[in-house]
Formats: sequence, structure tokens, C-alpha cells
Amino acid sequence: MSFVKTKDGTQIFYKDWGSGQPLFFHHGWPLSADDWDSQMMFFVNKGYRVIAHDRRGHGRSTQTSKGHDMDTYASDAAAVVTALELTNAIHIGHSTGGGEVARYVAKFSDGRASKAVLISAIPPLFMKTAEHPEGVPMEVIDGIRKGTAENRAQFYKDITIPFYGFNRPGAVVSEGIRENWWRQGMMGSAQAHFECVRVLSETPFYDDLKAINVPVLVMHGLDDQICPFEATGALSVKLLRQGTLKTYPGFPHGMPTTHADVINADLLAFIQS
Repeated sequence: MSFVKTKDGTQIFYKDWGSGQPLFFHHGWPLSADDWDSQMMFFVNKGYRVIAHDRRGHGRSTQTSKGHDMDTYASDAAAVVTALELTNAIHIGHSTGGGEVARYVAKFSDGRASKAVLISAIPPLFMKTAEHPEGVPMEVIDGIRKGTAENRAQFYKDITIPFYGFNRPGAVVSEGIRENWWRQGMMGSAQAHFECVRVLSETPFYDDLKAINVPVLVMHGLDDQICPFEATGALSVKLLRQGTLKTYPGFPHGMPTTHADVINADLLAFIQS
């Protein structure tokens, strides 16, 4: 297994397959690099080098109780980029990983990133405030915290239903997809996942989005029950210097998995543009 040690001693697990232009994938809460398997298999077979890491406290990385803030998450990604000597990389983030991409490209990339993609992502701000009334109410966020702290085994089973839109009429439920989400979540630290809820919900990305000076594709499902489009993707693209928005009617939060064929084709078109 491959790891990079950060300045504070945390071991960050990563996958690194293939050769060619690097595509660096950043996963969502509370998952791992495995959540990108559909994309990594597709792109490695298209001649790209594909990299994905497990965020600290998630997956196979160190279950540390420290460093749970977006700057540290982005710095950890930068440590992997530096260790692998990646340049001209395209950074692709889903959900919380989209926030990580925004912070990394804005503050930590040192010119190594050539493009970025935010998929069903949390920027510019996940939670509802007086200035951001479209956001997710605090009582919903507190429910995520409570489920994570008190009975995450059951909570992680339950959340897969809205995550993948399996509660919609006519949806074909995949137990394999649900179990894989649960497997990834249960690999990580409950404490790290609990802290990450604060990070993903309370971190603002307005300045990050404004500072990014590379092309960014914002991809968002219009039936996203986790990161509502009007609170996140719709606002993010307005703040980007070189932002392009692509929306998907009826697609859920977990659309890179449920609609991998569509998402992969659109990613490829952006990467090659």
C-alpha cells in the first residue's frame, strides 16, 4: 500500500494508476478513494494517470484526531501532489472533495493544476445562514452529526437512500452500491467523520472560488438531496473566473456512481477541451 507522510506525521493513503496527464480525484464525506473506481477505471483505460487519496481519518489513512479543517485537508492533497511530482494535473472533487479542490487550487497548488472539476460539491457554502438562505438548515446538519456519533452503522445505511436518489419513484435500488458506500464509511474514524461534518458544513469558499484562475467545470444534479443545487453549484459558477456549469435533471448527489457513463463522458470532453 502507498502512503505519503504529512508534516504532522499523518499517513495519507493513495492510489496511483497508469501514465499520461494526471487526474487527481478528491472524495466526499465519509468515503474513500474507492468511491472513484468507476472514474479511475474509465480514465486509466483512456491513457491518463489517475490518482486518488483517502482524506485523513477516512479510509486507510491515519485515524488522527487532529487537522480536521479545510486548509489541512488541502495541504494533505498538496503533499501527495508534491511526493508524486505531479504537474499539469486536473483536480476533480465530489461533494466535500469539491470543497477540498477549491481550497487546494486557490491556495496550495503552486501552479501545478491546469483545470478543476466540482461535482455535486459543497462550495460556496453548505449551511444556511442569514446571508445564505438557500443553504442546508443547521438542524439537518446536527442530525448528520448525531447519526455519525451515536449509531453510524445504521445512519450510514440510511443515508445511502437519498444520496443515490433511491427514494424517488421508479428508482432501481442497487444494494451493491449501498453496501459499498457503507463499507467505505465504516473503514474510517467516527471521530474524524464527526469533525468533518463541521468542516464541510461551516467552511466558506467564496474567496477560493474567486481566486481560482484555471478553467473549472461545475457539474450538479438538479435532484441533489444532499447539496441542493441552488445553494451550491448554481452560486459557485457565478464566482469563478472561468467557470462552466453543466446540470443534470433528475440526477442525484451520487451521480458519479449511478450515472457514471454520462459523467465520465462529460468529464472526458472537458479534460480534452
